[in-house]
Amino acid sequence: MSNALHISRLIEAYDEELRRVMFRRCGCLDTAADIVQETYQRMFTGNLWQQADNPRALLHRIAANLATDYERRRNTRNQHVDHGDTGDAALQVSDGIDPEQINLARERLDRLVAAVDSLPAKCRTVFVLRKFEELSHAEIAQRLGISRNMVEKHLRNALAALQELDDL
Repeated sequence: MSNALHISRLIEAYDEELRRVMFRRCGCLDTAADIVQETYQRMFTGNLWQQADNPRALLHRIAANLATDYERRRNTRNQHVDHGDTGDAALQVSDGIDPEQINLARERLDRLVAAVDSLPAKCRTVFVLRKFEELSHAEIAQRLGISRNMVEKHLRNALAALQELDDL
């Protein structure tokens, strides 16, 4: 049987079930569809389906991992939005904060963003996954297809570069 035929049979057999499970988990049809699409991409790009003893279980595991990643990103985004909404109002209401301090803090934040943007691509990706998406070293290594030692090396390099900014 050709690979394309085998893949299409797998999708036909499990697509509806996978979408239903992901919808129950995340509560949004569009998000569920995105997760299922990403699941297929990961499974078939890496030819994992050819190595799997149980392709159905593998599809569900990949989808569950992606849904967990989605939930983490959503929670992190919600935390930052919640803090961002009250932060400016609190600064405006408070009479104990010097406007010059606010400007200095904003300038420092701009320098920090620029420093993160100037990191090498892999280093920046590892830093963002660890510090903003709160993934473990093992999860980052698996997602990027690198060793845990490389994850740690990229994090050290990123933190060293950002520490130089802090020393200025």
